[in-house]
Order: sequence, then C-alpha cells, then structure tokens
Amino acid sequence: MLFALFASVKCANFAFEEERLTEADVGDFKAIAFGDASDTYPLEDEPDCREYPGSDNWPLEEEWSQLNRSLGGTLIQGVPPAAVCYDGPYKDTAKCTFLTRNASSSRFYINDPVTVLTEWPEGDTCHATLQPQADDNCTQGGFPAYVINATTVRQIQIGVNFARNKNLRLIIKNTGHDFIGRSSGFGSLSIWTHYLKDFQYLPQYQIGVYSGRAARVGAGIESWEMFAHMNEHNITTLVAGGYTVGAFGGWMAGGGHSALASKYGLGADQPLSIQVVTADGRFVTADPNQNTDLFYALRGGGGSSYGIVTSAVVKAHPYTNVLATSLAFSTGSSNVPVDPAHAEKFWEGFDLYHEFGKEIVDNGGTACYVSRRSGNNSYSFTTDIELPDVSAEYLSNFVQPLVDDLKVIGLNVTIQPPETASNWMAGPRAGLGDTPGNSRFASRLLPRANFDDPELFKATQRALRESVEAGYNFHGIHLKPTEEVAGYPGNNAVNPAFRTAIMHADLFDNAALRGLSPMAFKETHARLASTMDKWRAVSPEAGAYMNECDLEEPNWQQAFFGSNYDRLLRIKRSRDPWGVFYAPRTVGSEDRVVLTEDDMPTQNGPLCRADSVQGWRGYKKTK
Repeated sequence: MLFALFASVKCANFAFEEERLTEADVGDFKAIAFGDASDTYPLEDEPDCREYPGSDNWPLEEEWSQLNRSLGGTLIQGVPPAAVCYDGPYKDTAKCTFLTRNASSSRFYINDPVTVLTEWPEGDTCHATLQPQADDNCTQGGFPAYVINATTVRQIQIGVNFARNKNLRLIIKNTGHDFIGRSSGFGSLSIWTHYLKDFQYLPQYQIGVYSGRAARVGAGIESWEMFAHMNEHNITTLVAGGYTVGAFGGWMAGGGHSALASKYGLGADQPLSIQVVTADGRFVTADPNQNTDLFYALRGGGGSSYGIVTSAVVKAHPYTNVLATSLAFSTGSSNVPVDPAHAEKFWEGFDLYHEFGKEIVDNGGTACYVSRRSGNNSYSFTTDIELPDVSAEYLSNFVQPLVDDLKVIGLNVTIQPPETASNWMAGPRAGLGDTPGNSRFASRLLPRANFDDPELFKATQRALRESVEAGYNFHGIHLKPTEEVAGYPGNNAVNPAFRTAIMHADLFDNAALRGLSPMAFKETHARLASTMDKWRAVSPEAGAYMNECDLEEPNWQQAFFGSNYDRLLRIKRSRDPWGVFYAPRTVGSEDRVVLTEDDMPTQNGPLCRADSVQGWRGYKKTK
C-alpha cells in the first residue's frame, strides 16, 4: 500500500509542471507578481482598453527584455510568417516561394508561433503571395506582438502574471485550429502551448468511483500523435481523429466530437483530472475532489476562459477499431442539364438517409457527409458511415437496407467496401500539410425530435434542402453523445444541446472573402445568416457547437452554453475578476469589445470595455 501511494505521488505531474514560479523568482520584478482576487476593482474602474503598441502604458523595451530573461529566453517577436513576401526588413523571396509552393507538404504552419489556420478573423492582414498587388501590404493586424514558447508551467505563470499586471491582452494558442479568432488579438501577448507533448500511460488510476486505465496527456499533443500511444498501450483515448487538432486544448474545452462520440461521449467527457494555471498565476489541480468549479467549467465550458490547461488525466478505453463504408449518390454530371424529376429523387434519397441516421447513432456509430450543388443544378451526396468494434461483414449488412431503399427509388448508388475509418487513424499525412484558409460557416446541433416527429422532420429537411439549393455546402455529422455513454465523472459544462442532438450540422459559405469591402463582407454574412435562420426556426431550443460556429451567432450565450451559462459566468467572474482570459464568444466576453477601424468582426483592434468608448479616442494602429 505504501509503495502504491508513493508511486501515485511520483507520477502526479510531468517534469515540465514541476518547474514553477515562486515568490523568490518574482523578486523585484513586480510585473510578474502573483494576483490577489481580493485586491481588484470594479470593471468600470479599469482602464478603457488593454494596452497595445503605441498606447501610453505599453511596456518599454527594457521591460520586454526583463520578461524574456525571466522566461529563460523563450519570448518570440510575433512576426507574420508571410512578411517575407513583402517589401520591408523581413523580405525573403526564397522563403516566400516556400510558403506558396511547398508549405502544404510540411509542418511549417502548425509549428509557427503565430499562425492561425483561418485568416479573416485575424484581419487577413498579411497573406502569402509571390505577386503582391498594388493595394496589398503586410501589417501586424491581429497577430500577437509577442509569443511565449511555453515549455514549463513557470513560463506560463510568468506570462499570465505579466499580462494581468501590465494590462495586456492575453491569448492562448496551441495548434492554431481556430475558426473565429480566439487565438488572435491585436497587440496581444500569446502563450503558445504547442510543445507540451508529454505522455504517460497509467495502467491503474483511481479517483471517485473510477478505477481503471488512464493516460496523463500534455496539452500540446495533436490528435494524430495520440494514435501511436494508443497502439503501443492497446488503449483508446478520445481525440479529434487523425488530424493536427490539439486533442487536449480548445477541442476538449469546447466539447470535442469524434468518430466515437456515440460510444464514449465527447472529448470533454474524458478528463478525470486537469492541471491548470489560473488567472492569478497559480498552478492548481481540478478534479472531482478539489477546485470542482474549475473542473466543471474546463470540461465543455469553452477554451481561453478560466485558465491555461497544461495537462490532463483522461480515461483510457479498451482498444476500439472503427470501420467505415463510403456511400454516394448524385443527380448526374454537372455538365448535363438535370431532369427535375431526377432532382426530386435525389432529395427523396436525402430524406431516406436522414431517417437512417437514427439507426447509425443507435448502434453506437457516427457518420460524416457532405451535400453540395454544382453546375446545372446538379446535386451530390457523399457519406462515410462508421461503426466501432464490428466486422466488415456486419457493417456491410448494416448499411444494405439503406442501399436497397435508395436503389428502389431509382438512384444510382456507389458504395465502397468497409475499411478502417480514415478519420480514426494517424493517416498517411503524419501531421503534414495544414495551410491557412479563409472559410466561414455556421452550425446547429439538431435534436432527435427533429427526426422523430413526422411534421418536424419535413420542416427540417426542407430547411436543409433549401440551404443546399442556395449554393451552400452542407456538412453533417451524425452522433449521439448522451450522458449515458459519457459516463463518469459527468456533471460537466458541455452544451446541453449536445445531449439531445443526433446531428451536428455545418453550413459553409463559399464566398471568397479576401479583398471584400466591409459592406460586401457583411452582405455575404447576412445571406448566410438568413439561411441559417431557417435551421434555427425548426430547432428553437437547440444550440450550436462553439468550436465550429458563426462568430455572429445570435443569442450566442444560449446557443453555445444553454442553461449552463449563468453558472459558468459566476465561475468566470469568481476565478478571473480581472478578465485576463478573453476570447470572442466565450463566457464573459460580452464585457469587452474589439474596436476595429473598419467595423469588421475581426480581432484587428484594441480590446476595450464594452461600456466605454474612451479607448477609441486618439487610437492609431501601428503599422
């Protein structure tokens, strides 16, 4: 017994978590002193805005140098990577050529300290191009001014304390899979957790009523990297799939769906213990027995809100294989005019598939599909139907009734034999190839009731159909992450809409956003929002997935957090009375606003109190 206790203490934290900030380290450098929640003042007494380059109280160069020394030299100037493509001190034609021609076969952007993979929320102020146009330039925009390459808890604590004490905007970046600007911020200090990749298999872990296998995971591990650990230890842990998405950062904090959502729940359902640096700079453990408010909020209550997670202990399930079979049908070639009668058969097949979706999730499966319109009003539908722990024969027999029904109505169905699901393996890319894009989309968590009630089903299908007919790409994921399959420890902040949903539906805007005037940008969004309103009308009590969403989602508090919002707001204001942690459309973010010169919904402007416009006076962005 004594040895077991000693062993559990020995594996309590990773080595990088044992290196922590102390009062002695602070010394005379009061800018990195710990916070005291009892020594705060009301929001209306705070400065109007966070400091930014050129503002009166922006830290002096010597202060940044002293910060860098305290960090051990890990402070990085936040230079936009595409600055090498423009006239100026960073211009380098060879590097620009690499970005435009070869970065897509490398890990350059994933390993870059400032890149986020969706550009418009940053302001799209510096994109890679070999031939800049006359009106093209490269400015700092929403890229952070400085980045801390955090490899120890001590460095994270120093960064949090410096930002809080110097009234700086603080952002958190892991892999950069960010669709709406939560890892961007004009004039910000960024804490980069990308290299916190430690892993430890725990063959026996006990907390509360849980007793079984687990894994201690660093916050920077990418989803594809976890498959090697799973294979080595014959376990399954929930991750986003074979992608470079960080498995234990914002994906987990926002909910986190996967191919195993109907079998084991969401990413937020997996942690048994979480290590986190809080807004006062302290390093604490949150689990069912201590800091229970944080433990609740960090599991589904949104990222960049309550602290910076450094590691977690997550459930390790039995090794689970996922098989998938691909199925497709269409109205024919996009080059040939479509017979209206054949188009109606397509939509009849669309309805049959969504009826079958209930069978998929009720059998512990998921499905991922895309429906789109192409030329001549031609429509296509492609899906991967995924089931865990079944044979190829079982999966083939499972989907055959759907195939038969589609053929009966006259559709030409293409089906591929079952194989290991492409989104539940490390994959041949091995973490290579992610490059920034400029997509914008909206989402909805559609409840089972929308597919059980005949009249509501008709209304739902009509709303989805009209979206595709309007030219948008519709991406649907069938899943059923109920509290029952989520299991212990339960009682987390996951959007309640997830628990009753059987479809996470995305609608992608195909508009080319780069170069649009503010008016045109807003007009394209208005069209998307109008189409999404049809989805909202048929699911008024539902919600949306905060990690894949419309930045301008109406009534976002209800849509992203549901009935959990009030509780989460109390936790946020208790744990972070300074508002150190801010990201758009997260808990408490309504207290602040980003002031942009062009009134665009980006992070390219000072972060100010929502009840004050004083910060706008005299504001001049540094180029």
